[in-house]
Amino acid sequence: MKYKNIVDFQHDMPEKLGVLMLNLGTPDAPTPNAVRRYLAEFLNDPRVVEVPRPLWWFILHGVILRVRPARSARAYQAVWTDRGSPLLDIAQRQATGLQERLSQRIGSKVRVELGMRYGNPSVKQALELLKADAVRRLLVLPLYPQYSGTTTASSFDAVTEELSTWRWLPEIRFVNHYHDELAYIDALASSVRRAWAEKGEPERLLFSFHGIPKRYFTAGDPYHCHCHKTARMVADQLELDEDRWLVSFQSRVGRDEWLQPYTDETLKLWGSDGIKSVHVIAPGFSADCLETLEEIAVENRRYFIEAGGESYYYIPCLNDAPEHLDMLAALVARHTCGWPEMQASGAACPHLVKMAAVG
Repeated sequence: MKYKNIVDFQHDMPEKLGVLMLNLGTPDAPTPNAVRRYLAEFLNDPRVVEVPRPLWWFILHGVILRVRPARSARAYQAVWTDRGSPLLDIAQRQATGLQERLSQRIGSKVRVELGMRYGNPSVKQALELLKADAVRRLLVLPLYPQYSGTTTASSFDAVTEELSTWRWLPEIRFVNHYHDELAYIDALASSVRRAWAEKGEPERLLFSFHGIPKRYFTAGDPYHCHCHKTARMVADQLELDEDRWLVSFQSRVGRDEWLQPYTDETLKLWGSDGIKSVHVIAPGFSADCLETLEEIAVENRRYFIEAGGESYYYIPCLNDAPEHLDMLAALVARHTCGWPEMQASGAACPHLVKMAAVG
């Protein structure tokens, strides 16, 4: 096997701390061909679809990729902007905002790069840029607050697959989840309060998370538990009675049972039961994308209104809000504690300060 060398390598190259910010990905364009390429990569991931490969290859290439790209392309066209994919546009602003905050704290010895698990910019491209900039310590930051094998672990797979081809590996740390990070909970609660200040308080608040097949949960995936803990902590901050909020799961596909209750069925039921006003928040998404801007904000609104509801509002993701970027910067600082770049900045490790105070 031929390992990748560092171009123009010099032993005295100044070393840097790198942060690889990861999200799911997006097609390059809202066209059937681009969507087909994206879905082929996404749905071929064995972490996403746990079906024997020969059978799944037939289903994927013989059925799904012949039908779904055209339908999905129309949905992407509805949310595409003059800056392109909403997810990519927001993710780039998040990476820029995180870079600014870390540079203020650490100086020039830190570099943030954005990679997408599927599509572009790829994980490989982002890692190559970090390697070229002499990154010797690497923090991998998947923007999935709640851990799931379908997202977080898949990101780990992509990173290690690329790193397995490198001659000189960087020191690596990996953010597994941040579903109960207090600053993350605070930011979510603040976004709800802002919505209520503008729109008024609804009868119900629905926490909608992307679903996974139920059998993944029963096999040991903690995602369901993480989602419920996030929602419970936000509801506690908002001092909501139990009958005013609920956790649901969206975006199910196929015939298997997925995590329940389902978002669309919940909204239909609420509308038919006489609930007139609903706000929906999607805490599992760090940036608005097709699943929030089209599925939640448009499609599920229609279900609720057609069932008898009157007022429906989707609360946007945290996106590049200052409190979100501040939280991510603090998360990076904690996970890189003890590395030379953080020590040189004079920043004390939060957990060590806490231990010293206790002692």
